[in-house]
Amino acid sequence: MQPSAVWAMKPLPDITAAEFRAWQELLETRSGIVLNEQRRAFLQTILATRLRELELDSYAGYYQQVTAGPRGAVEWSHLMDHLTVQETRFFRHPASFEHLAGYLRGRLLASPDKCGWQLWSVGCSSGEEVYSLALLAAEVQREAGLDGRFGVTGTDLSLSALERARGACYNPRRVGELAPELLERYFQAQDDGSLTVCDALRERVCFSRLNVLDLARAPQRGMDVIFCQNLLIYFRRWRRREILSRLVERLAPGGLLVIGVGEVADWSHPQLQPVADEQVLAFTRKG
Repeated sequence: MQPSAVWAMKPLPDITAAEFRAWQELLETRSGIVLNEQRRAFLQTILATRLRELELDSYAGYYQQVTAGPRGAVEWSHLMDHLTVQETRFFRHPASFEHLAGYLRGRLLASPDKCGWQLWSVGCSSGEEVYSLALLAAEVQREAGLDGRFGVTGTDLSLSALERARGACYNPRRVGELAPELLERYFQAQDDGSLTVCDALRERVCFSRLNVLDLARAPQRGMDVIFCQNLLIYFRRWRRREILSRLVERLAPGGLLVIGVGEVADWSHPQLQPVADEQVLAFTRKG
């Protein structure tokens, strides 16, 4: 047996309270993500796994590594990929997509010549939400006799999640119970049973890395639809409101902002009008 294998089986000590606080502060400073005491075991599991991979024997030593220069930046990116991974699926919150479908149909009726919609999924993870938005927009335009006059942008902090999103290949359970005609129209079955998004949709989407703390420098402007679901729960209340205000700045007049139900409470913005739908948390920009 190799020495490294013997070492790998040695149990690591529990992370101390001081070490946990140090990691909490680093995560919030760099990414805005807040880990409360209830997620201490989660953080320890992620860190311990990486320590074993690197053959390190202390959380403090790993902390020094991720905060030291360019090499630390690379390791930090790797760590964030593991900390921010999120299980998701196509059309995760059906009511939000049903509302979006009605909104887009209304836009077509009001301005049939202005259908070059730009949609944005903030915190897109491995791309399921992005392709859901693209599929829905494609269907609404197909019903109206139009063809692919829209674009969808997906942004996320995790490089590995973005790589999976660009691959556009999913386990059928991630796709869910789509109607057979939609599966046939927008997916291609692979020999291993997975489903790949068709080229027509993939050509309508793009992905890029973005830390939501850097929204002030984000290039996205004049978006017709912004989806920001299952992301704000990781941030403090004041930070959530700050992020939402930045998103409002990037929303076109008449545009739609969709947030995860329950992610913010008692929030309003002078440029937004809440939508009259109790099943979703969404706003349209005035003007």
